[in-house]
Formats: sequence, C-alpha cells, structure tokens
Amino acid sequence: MKKRLFVALAALLLLAGCTVQDVRSKISRELGIDVSKGTITSSYDTHGGWLGDGTSCFAIQFEGGAVLEEIRSSLEWSEFPLDDTVRALVSMMNGSEEHPIIPEIQNGYYRLIDRQNDATADILHRYSFNFTLGLYDTDTNILYFCTLDT
Repeated sequence: MKKRLFVALAALLLLAGCTVQDVRSKISRELGIDVSKGTITSSYDTHGGWLGDGTSCFAIQFEGGAVLEEIRSSLEWSEFPLDDTVRALVSMMNGSEEHPIIPEIQNGYYRLIDRQNDATADILHRYSFNFTLGLYDTDTNILYFCTLDT
C-alpha cells in the first residue's frame, strides 16, 4: 500500500512539473523569448467551455535581468509608456476588479500579439478579441503573460 501511494505521489509531482514546464514553453514560443529560468508566481485562467473563451494571466519572476537583455534586443517589444491601444486592452483585462490581474507598471517593455483571424478592423473596434499581451516590469523583474479570447 505504501509503495502504491509513493508511486502515485511521485507521478503526480512529475505531472505537475511537466505542466509548469509546458506553460513556460508555450509562453517562450508565443513571446519569442526564453522564460525557462523564471518562476511562475501566480496564474489566473478563466478559459473553458467548448469555445475556449476567457482570460488568462501568468506572472513570472526572474532573478536579476535574466530575460531583460533578450527583450531589449528584440524588435517585437516596445519600451514603456504603453501606447493608447495597449493601455485600453490592459484596462479591459483588469475590468473593474478590486485586485487587477495586471498591476500598474511604471517602467518596462510590452508586446502585443493580435491573434484575430480577420484583423481588418482596428483591435479596439471589433466584436471579439483574441490577443496575447506580454508586459515586463523592469522595477520588479516580473513578466506578465496574458491572453484574452472572446
């Protein structure tokens, strides 16, 4: 009995570790930077149902500037302040929550990836949203990886 319990616990821990690695791999692929050395400190995900609509956000803490040089050298990331579109999308994701998903960031970099199939209309004037947003806070060395699918 103890052996079975041990094997079950070991398998569960192994699966949990794979899941964290899978999440980091997905984030690395989408944002075009290596986040494997970061520690996921919080996660939020409301995706579900057969349409997959929802909001998700992962906060990843880095020691020192482990990923900062990669972000700075990428042409796909922009330095703060946020442009009007990204500011509106962050506000939309935070909604009217007392505890926002994305905290206020003073200094950092951001990347907006529009995943809409038909991106003919301006992102803020569509009937649905499908985007990924990466925000890196240089004051805290935290990367926020967020998605919104409606």
